[in-house]
Amino acid sequence: MTGPRIVPPAPSSSSEDIVVLVVDDEPETAASHAKYVNRVPGFATGAIASNGQEALSLLTRARNSGAAFDLVLLDMTLPDLHGIDVAKRMRGLGLTTDIIAITAVRDLAVVRSAVATGITQYLIKPFTFAAFSEKLENHRRFISTMRSTGPDTSQAALDNAFSALRTSTASASLPKGLIPETLAQISEHLARQAERCFSATELGEELGISRVTARRYLEHLFETRAVLKQPRHGTRGRPEYEYRAAPRS
Repeated sequence: MTGPRIVPPAPSSSSEDIVVLVVDDEPETAASHAKYVNRVPGFATGAIASNGQEALSLLTRARNSGAAFDLVLLDMTLPDLHGIDVAKRMRGLGLTTDIIAITAVRDLAVVRSAVATGITQYLIKPFTFAAFSEKLENHRRFISTMRSTGPDTSQAALDNAFSALRTSTASASLPKGLIPETLAQISEHLARQAERCFSATELGEELGISRVTARRYLEHLFETRAVLKQPRHGTRGRPEYEYRAAPRS
Protein backbone atom coordinates (compact mmCIF):
# COMPACT_ATOMS: atom_id res chain seq x y z
CA MET A 1 0.00 0.00 0.00
CA THR A 2 1.37 3.36 -0.94
CA GLY A 3 1.60 6.16 1.58
CA PRO A 4 0.07 9.64 1.40
CA ARG A 5 1.19 11.83 -1.44
CA ILE A 6 2.10 15.45 -0.87
CA VAL A 7 1.15 17.35 -4.00
CA PRO A 8 3.47 20.18 -5.12
CA PRO A 9 1.69 23.54 -5.48
CA ALA A 10 0.32 24.31 -8.92
CA PRO A 11 2.22 27.06 -10.79
CA SER A 12 -0.74 29.41 -10.38
CA SER A 13 -1.37 28.66 -6.68
CA SER A 14 -1.06 31.29 -3.98
CA SER A 15 -1.09 31.54 -0.21
CA GLU A 16 -4.74 32.58 -0.38
CA ASP A 17 -5.85 29.33 -2.01
CA ILE A 18 -8.24 26.97 -0.24
CA VAL A 19 -6.00 23.93 0.34
CA VAL A 20 -7.69 20.58 -0.17
CA LEU A 21 -6.91 17.06 1.06
CA VAL A 22 -8.16 14.44 -1.42
CA VAL A 23 -9.00 11.07 0.17
CA ASP A 24 -9.66 8.13 -2.17
CA ASP A 25 -8.23 4.61 -2.34
CA GLU A 26 -8.33 4.46 -6.16
CA PRO A 27 -5.11 6.10 -7.40
CA GLU A 28 -6.53 7.17 -10.78
CA THR A 29 -9.69 8.57 -9.21
CA ALA A 30 -7.70 10.42 -6.55
CA ALA A 31 -5.41 11.92 -9.20
CA SER A 32 -8.42 12.95 -11.27
CA HIS A 33 -10.06 14.67 -8.31
CA ALA A 34 -6.78 16.42 -7.47
CA LYS A 35 -6.60 17.76 -11.03
CA TYR A 36 -10.22 18.90 -10.80
CA VAL A 37 -9.39 20.83 -7.62
CA ASN A 38 -6.47 22.58 -9.29
CA ARG A 39 -8.67 23.59 -12.23
CA VAL A 40 -10.97 25.62 -9.99
CA PRO A 41 -9.47 29.08 -9.41
CA GLY A 42 -8.64 29.71 -5.78
CA PHE A 43 -8.31 26.02 -4.84
CA ALA A 44 -5.20 23.84 -4.62
CA THR A 45 -4.63 20.19 -3.79
CA GLY A 46 -2.27 19.90 -0.82
CA ALA A 47 -2.06 16.12 -0.49
CA ILE A 48 -3.70 12.81 -1.41
CA ALA A 49 -4.46 10.06 1.13
CA SER A 50 -5.45 6.53 0.10
CA ASN A 51 -7.26 5.52 3.30
CA GLY A 52 -8.83 6.90 6.44
CA GLN A 53 -5.86 6.50 8.76
CA GLU A 54 -3.57 8.33 6.34
CA ALA A 55 -6.12 11.12 6.08
CA LEU A 56 -6.35 11.49 9.87
CA SER A 57 -2.56 11.47 10.18
CA LEU A 58 -2.13 14.12 7.49
CA LEU A 59 -4.85 16.31 8.96
CA THR A 60 -3.39 16.09 12.47
CA ARG A 61 0.16 16.80 11.32
CA ALA A 62 -0.97 19.73 9.21
CA ARG A 63 -2.98 21.20 12.09
CA ASN A 64 -0.08 20.80 14.53
CA SER A 65 2.33 22.46 12.09
CA GLY A 66 0.09 25.50 11.75
CA ALA A 67 -0.72 24.79 8.10
CA ALA A 68 -4.09 23.05 8.40
CA PHE A 69 -6.05 21.91 5.37
CA ASP A 70 -9.10 24.00 4.56
CA LEU A 71 -11.25 21.29 2.99
CA VAL A 72 -11.39 17.48 2.68
CA LEU A 73 -12.79 15.66 -0.35
CA LEU A 74 -13.67 12.41 1.40
CA ASP A 75 -14.55 9.16 -0.33
CA MET A 76 -17.11 7.25 1.73
CA THR A 77 -15.89 3.72 0.90
CA LEU A 78 -12.28 3.43 2.03
CA PRO A 79 -10.43 0.14 2.65
CA ASP A 80 -9.89 0.69 6.40
CA LEU A 81 -12.59 3.07 7.59
CA HIS A 82 -15.95 4.23 6.31
CA GLY A 83 -15.92 7.89 5.40
CA ILE A 84 -18.45 8.65 8.13
CA ASP A 85 -16.12 7.06 10.69
CA VAL A 86 -13.27 9.24 9.39
CA ALA A 87 -15.48 12.31 9.83
CA LYS A 88 -16.44 11.27 13.36
CA ARG A 89 -12.79 10.67 14.32
CA MET A 90 -11.85 14.04 12.86
CA ARG A 91 -14.35 15.76 15.10
CA GLY A 92 -13.18 13.67 18.07
CA LEU A 93 -9.64 14.91 17.45
CA GLY A 94 -10.83 18.50 17.35
CA LEU A 95 -10.34 18.75 13.58
CA THR A 96 -13.00 21.13 12.31
CA THR A 97 -11.94 21.01 8.65
CA ASP A 98 -14.91 21.18 6.28
CA ILE A 99 -15.78 17.99 4.39
CA ILE A 100 -17.35 17.30 1.02
CA ALA A 101 -18.34 13.62 0.77
CA ILE A 102 -17.77 11.78 -2.51
CA THR A 103 -19.41 8.42 -3.09
CA ALA A 104 -21.33 6.16 -5.46
CA VAL A 105 -23.64 5.10 -2.62
CA ARG A 106 -27.16 6.52 -2.91
CA ASP A 107 -28.48 5.20 0.43
CA LEU A 108 -30.45 7.97 2.13
CA ALA A 109 -29.49 6.65 5.58
CA VAL A 110 -25.81 7.08 4.70
CA VAL A 111 -26.47 10.61 3.47
CA ARG A 112 -28.25 11.48 6.71
CA SER A 113 -25.38 10.05 8.76
CA ALA A 114 -22.92 12.08 6.71
CA VAL A 115 -24.84 15.29 7.34
CA ALA A 116 -24.98 14.48 11.07
CA THR A 117 -21.16 14.35 11.21
CA GLY A 118 -20.81 17.85 9.79
CA ILE A 119 -20.29 16.96 6.13
CA THR A 120 -21.45 20.08 4.33
CA GLN A 121 -21.95 18.82 0.76
CA TYR A 122 -22.36 15.54 -1.08
CA LEU A 123 -21.17 14.52 -4.56
CA ILE A 124 -22.58 11.35 -6.14
CA LYS A 125 -20.27 9.45 -8.54
CA PRO A 126 -20.02 9.71 -11.45
CA PHE A 127 -20.08 13.49 -11.72
CA THR A 128 -18.94 16.08 -14.23
CA PHE A 129 -16.34 18.75 -13.65
CA ALA A 130 -19.13 21.33 -13.76
CA ALA A 131 -20.92 19.63 -10.83
CA PHE A 132 -17.62 19.30 -8.96
CA SER A 133 -16.70 22.93 -9.61
CA GLU A 134 -20.12 24.08 -8.45
CA LYS A 135 -19.68 22.36 -5.08
CA LEU A 136 -16.31 24.04 -4.59
CA GLU A 137 -17.70 27.42 -5.60
CA ASN A 138 -20.58 26.91 -3.15
CA HIS A 139 -18.04 26.16 -0.45
CA ARG A 140 -16.05 29.28 -1.29
CA ARG A 141 -19.19 31.44 -1.00
CA PHE A 142 -20.07 29.74 2.29
CA ILE A 143 -16.64 30.45 3.79
CA SER A 144 -16.62 34.01 2.48
CA THR A 145 -20.06 34.70 3.94
CA MET A 146 -19.18 33.18 7.30
CA ARG A 147 -16.01 35.25 7.54
CA SER A 148 -17.84 38.44 6.68
CA THR A 149 -20.25 38.06 9.60
CA GLY A 150 -17.54 38.75 12.20
CA PRO A 151 -17.41 37.22 15.70
CA ASP A 152 -21.10 37.94 16.33
CA THR A 153 -23.74 36.89 13.86
CA SER A 154 -27.48 36.91 13.27
CA GLN A 155 -30.02 34.38 12.10
CA ALA A 156 -30.23 36.14 8.75
CA ALA A 157 -26.46 36.03 8.31
CA LEU A 158 -26.33 32.32 9.14
CA ASP A 159 -29.22 31.57 6.79
CA ASN A 160 -27.45 33.48 4.04
CA ALA A 161 -24.21 31.56 4.61
CA PHE A 162 -25.82 28.14 4.57
CA SER A 163 -27.93 29.01 1.53
CA ALA A 164 -24.64 29.28 -0.42
CA LEU A 165 -24.23 25.52 -0.01
CA ARG A 166 -27.63 24.85 -1.54
CA THR A 167 -27.73 27.37 -4.36
CA SER A 168 -27.01 26.08 -7.83
CA THR A 169 -26.09 29.28 -9.63
CA ALA A 170 -25.14 27.41 -12.80
CA SER A 171 -28.61 25.84 -13.08
CA ALA A 172 -30.56 28.88 -11.94
CA SER A 173 -29.02 31.17 -14.54
CA LEU A 174 -29.55 28.92 -17.58
CA PRO A 175 -31.91 30.14 -20.30
CA LYS A 176 -35.07 28.11 -20.82
CA GLY A 177 -34.43 24.85 -22.67
CA LEU A 178 -30.77 24.47 -21.71
CA ILE A 179 -29.87 21.48 -19.54
CA PRO A 180 -27.06 21.73 -16.95
CA GLU A 181 -25.73 18.25 -17.78
CA THR A 182 -25.45 19.03 -21.49
CA LEU A 183 -23.84 22.38 -20.75
CA ALA A 184 -21.31 20.63 -18.51
CA GLN A 185 -20.57 18.04 -21.21
CA ILE A 186 -19.91 20.75 -23.79
CA SER A 187 -17.84 22.86 -21.39
CA GLU A 188 -15.64 19.89 -20.50
CA HIS A 189 -15.20 18.94 -24.16
CA LEU A 190 -14.04 22.45 -24.98
CA ALA A 191 -11.79 22.65 -21.92
CA ARG A 192 -10.04 19.37 -22.79
CA GLN A 193 -9.15 20.80 -26.21
CA ALA A 194 -8.63 24.39 -25.20
CA GLU A 195 -6.43 25.26 -28.19
CA ARG A 196 -8.89 23.96 -30.74
CA CYS A 197 -11.68 25.93 -32.42
CA PHE A 198 -15.06 24.27 -33.05
CA SER A 199 -17.93 25.19 -35.28
CA ALA A 200 -21.41 24.28 -34.03
CA THR A 201 -21.53 21.56 -36.69
CA GLU A 202 -18.23 20.02 -35.61
CA LEU A 203 -19.12 20.10 -31.94
CA GLY A 204 -22.53 18.60 -32.61
CA GLU A 205 -21.04 15.73 -34.60
CA GLU A 206 -18.50 14.91 -31.91
CA LEU A 207 -21.03 14.98 -29.08
CA GLY A 208 -23.98 13.48 -30.94
CA ILE A 209 -26.24 16.53 -30.78
CA SER A 210 -27.73 18.68 -33.52
CA ARG A 211 -25.95 21.72 -34.95
CA VAL A 212 -28.78 23.96 -33.74
CA THR A 213 -28.55 22.60 -30.19
CA ALA A 214 -24.77 22.92 -30.15
CA ARG A 215 -25.02 26.50 -31.35
CA ARG A 216 -27.49 27.43 -28.57
CA TYR A 217 -25.12 26.18 -25.91
CA LEU A 218 -22.09 27.77 -27.55
CA GLU A 219 -23.85 31.11 -27.76
CA HIS A 220 -24.77 30.88 -24.08
CA LEU A 221 -21.15 30.12 -23.21
CA PHE A 222 -20.07 33.08 -25.35
CA GLU A 223 -22.53 35.39 -23.59
CA THR A 224 -21.19 34.27 -20.22
CA ARG A 225 -17.60 34.76 -21.48
CA ALA A 226 -16.73 31.09 -21.04
CA VAL A 227 -15.78 30.77 -24.73
CA LEU A 228 -14.34 33.01 -27.42
CA LYS A 229 -16.10 33.46 -30.76
CA GLN A 230 -14.83 34.57 -34.14
CA PRO A 231 -15.77 34.27 -37.82
CA ARG A 232 -14.26 31.31 -39.61
CA HIS A 233 -12.48 32.60 -42.68
CA GLY A 234 -12.56 30.79 -45.97
CA THR A 235 -16.12 29.47 -45.74
CA ARG A 236 -18.59 30.07 -48.55
CA GLY A 237 -22.21 31.09 -48.26
CA ARG A 238 -23.58 31.91 -44.84
CA PRO A 239 -20.84 33.14 -42.44
CA GLU A 240 -19.78 30.46 -39.99
CA TYR A 241 -18.46 31.08 -36.50
CA GLU A 242 -16.00 29.06 -34.50
CA TYR A 243 -15.66 28.82 -30.74
CA ARG A 244 -12.95 27.83 -28.29
CA ALA A 245 -12.59 27.80 -24.54
CA ALA A 246 -11.67 31.17 -23.07
CA PRO A 247 -8.25 31.16 -21.34
CA ARG A 248 -8.34 31.10 -17.57
CA SER A 249 -7.38 34.40 -16.01
